[in-house]
Amino acid sequence: MNLGLKGRVAIVAAASSGLGKATAMELAAEGARVVINARREDELGGAADEIRSATGAEVLAIAGDVTSEDHIRKLVLETANNFGSVDILVANAGGPPAGFFDDFNAQDYRQAVELNLISTINLCREAVPHMRKRRWGRIVAITSIAAKQPVENLILSNTARAGVLGFMKSLSQQVAADGITANTVCPGYHLTERLKSLAPLSAKKEGISVEEVYARWAASTPMNRIGDPREFAAVVAFLCSERASYLTGDVIQVDGGAYRALY
Repeated sequence: MNLGLKGRVAIVAAASSGLGKATAMELAAEGARVVINARREDELGGAADEIRSATGAEVLAIAGDVTSEDHIRKLVLETANNFGSVDILVANAGGPPAGFFDDFNAQDYRQAVELNLISTINLCREAVPHMRKRRWGRIVAITSIAAKQPVENLILSNTARAGVLGFMKSLSQQVAADGITANTVCPGYHLTERLKSLAPLSAKKEGISVEEVYARWAASTPMNRIGDPREFAAVVAFLCSERASYLTGDVIQVDGGAYRALY
């Protein structure tokens, strides 16, 4: 299937590793010119080299923190200056710390909201005007299954990421007439650096092995396995494509069937 992404310009946040990196790789493989962003400049540069080597695509790495409005402004402006447009935005950020209600204070919640919700809002605020000029755009927010089905020890993530669903649904209705789609993707368990950092924390708290934690996560899905980030990235690439032009305002789980509700 030709996704119609050749020559399109994509910004992918939190793309030095994990689902962000896999998404950037997939978009680049489809012919998009990709700008990747993350805080750690050395890891980001390595990811850019890896994507270039694997796909032959044009890749620009711009390091910085998406909780900074100034950085987001710079990220979008440099993308437009280098590539002439911003066609695709994949809003993404790392997850806040794991823990329970008694583990966090009000400032922890503010930081979680800044990281996961406000960063998405600010990325869209800067990118949408460029898309409106061209009457074409694709916005995909990466959240978590926790946005729809709370995970017991991720109260910060459960709270902040649910807000992204409300914002993206509202945004989708307000930019649709401009040729811009806005969708949200909720990953379940995928073998990423984030999952690898959460596993030892869960194991220690429960007094079990890391292997047992992985096995439990796998058993929580009908497919009885943890996902490959490339499987997730393929869904995002489709949502960014020409073929997905009549699909907007949706929330799609990529979770091996772990989400249990009807809608």
